[in-house]
Amino acid sequence: MRADVRERASSQDFDFFMGRWEVHNRRLVERLAGSDEWDEFGSKVAVRQLPGGLGNEDVFCADYGGGFVGMSFRFYDPETGAWSIYWADSRRPGLLDPPVIGSFSGDTGIFEGADTFEGRPIRVRFTWSRVTSPTPRWEQAFSDDDGETWETNWIMDFARTLEAAS
Repeated sequence: MRADVRERASSQDFDFFMGRWEVHNRRLVERLAGSDEWDEFGSKVAVRQLPGGLGNEDVFCADYGGGFVGMSFRFYDPETGAWSIYWADSRRPGLLDPPVIGSFSGDTGIFEGADTFEGRPIRVRFTWSRVTSPTPRWEQAFSDDDGETWETNWIMDFARTLEAAS
């Protein structure tokens, strides 16, 4: 890991995300198929710290596609300065996606990992940007050529709600 990233990495990297959010989602209808058709929908996200400084979690709720609930778990490793991010949702009960791993540099975080899509190996990248603004953005991209090219397939723009966090 680069020295400047390790010095910047902190267990507080996701503090900007704590609380409740309204989310505007854009999701590519077909992934890794050359599609340029997007679905747009709203969702809500609630984010909180995990006990003991382990990291944080969020709960994602959407009516999209018949409705589903998802959860992200983020764990910080102070030895490496890296975050591991895991995802699970009600569309695939009992499954936890492999982690994407990475860190922040400035107000952008890049997190990558190996996964499969429709039975074939892919790379997954999460990009967090604008984290020092009132409207952070998250993007997901897939690569089926080991990171040579990337297809962004989901974009989430966040706006903080005035609801009290629980």
